[in-house]
Amino acid sequence: MPGRTWKLCLLLLLGLGLGSQEALPPPCESEIYCHGELLHQVQMAKLYQDDKQFVDMPLSIAPEQVLQTFTELSRDHNHSIPREQLQAFVQEHFQAKGQELQPWTPADWKDSPQFLQKISDAKLRVWAGQLHQLWKKLGKKMKPEVLSHPERFSLIYSEHPFIVPGGRFVEFYYWDSYWVMEGLLLSEMAETVKGMLQNFLDLVKTYGHVPNGGRVYYLQRSQPPLLTLMMDCYLTHTNDTTFLQENIETLALELDFWTKNRTVSVSLEGKNYLLNRYYVPYGGPRPESYSKDTELADTLPEGDREALWAELKAGAESGWDFSSRWLIGGPNPNSLSGIRTSKLVPVDLNAFLCQAEELMSKFYSRLGNDSQATKYRTLRAQRLAALNAVLWDEETGAWFDYDLENKKKNQDFYPSNLTPLWAGCFSDPGVADKALKYLEDSRILTYQYGIPTSLQKTGQQWDFPNAWAPLQDLVIRGLAKAPLPRAQEVAFQLAQNWIRTNFDVYSQKSAMYEKYDISNGGQPGGGGEYEVQEGFGWTNGVVLMLLDRYGDRLTSGAQLAFLDPHCLAATLLPSLLFSLLSR
Repeated sequence: MPGRTWKLCLLLLLGLGLGSQEALPPPCESEIYCHGELLHQVQMAKLYQDDKQFVDMPLSIAPEQVLQTFTELSRDHNHSIPREQLQAFVQEHFQAKGQELQPWTPADWKDSPQFLQKISDAKLRVWAGQLHQLWKKLGKKMKPEVLSHPERFSLIYSEHPFIVPGGRFVEFYYWDSYWVMEGLLLSEMAETVKGMLQNFLDLVKTYGHVPNGGRVYYLQRSQPPLLTLMMDCYLTHTNDTTFLQENIETLALELDFWTKNRTVSVSLEGKNYLLNRYYVPYGGPRPESYSKDTELADTLPEGDREALWAELKAGAESGWDFSSRWLIGGPNPNSLSGIRTSKLVPVDLNAFLCQAEELMSKFYSRLGNDSQATKYRTLRAQRLAALNAVLWDEETGAWFDYDLENKKKNQDFYPSNLTPLWAGCFSDPGVADKALKYLEDSRILTYQYGIPTSLQKTGQQWDFPNAWAPLQDLVIRGLAKAPLPRAQEVAFQLAQNWIRTNFDVYSQKSAMYEKYDISNGGQPGGGGEYEVQEGFGWTNGVVLMLLDRYGDRLTSGAQLAFLDPHCLAATLLPSLLFSLLSR
């Protein structure tokens, strides 16, 4: 069987690493949605402005018939079908995208969740109510034919309805869903969250991991592993221990995927440390960005193209597609053709896994399985030691991605550098103070509209001047959880800045966006491979989280002055005095 052949190839590749000449397996078996001449001709003809549109279109008839008709048509035109006839072929054999999904209003949606009462500012309270309404707009349910005829769809069947990010992203996405779930739980929609969790757990049972998103072309790459954290949030709100008991082994299976397929050994000062990386040894252009990946590969020698495509997929697996984080240290750090994601050990990935190991230990203790609890406690301790030895930099007061080839840390600023603070994955009690100094020294607190994704202006969407909701959360909650009043106050000021940016743009555009440009007042973001998208799942979730945490203090008024390190003390003093006087 072809599937077995690919698996054999993969095992060999995992042993050999990514050389420049090896032919890698395709992202999935489909000769329509993942590889083959039909996909190549349609995408390179650029029938649609966005390559994703074609690979999201359902088939009108069985794939074998579509392929047979295409093969004959292609042969008749010497494998170069004229654009008009190609367009006619697609219109005849494919349906419009989105046909396989129907709008869904969650049954547990209700008018006035409790958290709205915690918001003092009347304008922010009305806005939060409007964001709560958006869950109905972002709800999707699969039509029965996706289950009865899966071969006609690129969509991966999910039994339970779900919330999507929005815009071009009409299917579920893995790491987006964590912040969506946090928002849903504040909206008191625990049943919706349970259904989404069950969908992810079912995917792990079927594929061994949670794919990047709900399409077959995403199958061989995952995204930042937050499934265990999702379970923890759901449990905190519901205390549904039965659900945990039923699914604890599936959570373990997902972490095993990262251990078996994404582990790398780092040797430092005579010691070996095991950490994780993003790594997707599958070839060919990404189907949803096919023409861009093909044209990018054309700038390289033929023997280097498969490795480029694998690195692009690893970049997509990171969630940061794309960023200077993955270009740094290579021969061409300003071009996407120099991407080298798998050559870096990322801070955030390892912090997420460290947190997951801690949660698994807690879960197994709760269920009375002491041996498994001890196993995960040991794994966390080993990872913590590795984080401290390989990624932590005492002089700077932050963690940094480690370059496996150049054997050094990437000391550029990214909010992900502070993920261990957010994840509680550190042993030094003074780390929050050091992190705060790091933010001051990097002058990050001078940005008054949000925390920038980097200080590099590459034109990629996960770089300056864009700011993203989940990265705000990583820094804000990391500081907020610290015992230092100063760190807590900076966390609040950062939350205030982000709320104002989101609120001001919403007031102008009546929309929430996936990212924001913070360089000249808050505006919808830009750069990258597609136009900025409205919706937007994780942006809404983070806003609701901040309004829940700080609703008694946040205001919709004029923008704050920037937090210059030299006047930070002055900024903090009134709040600290107020705090002391009100005790």
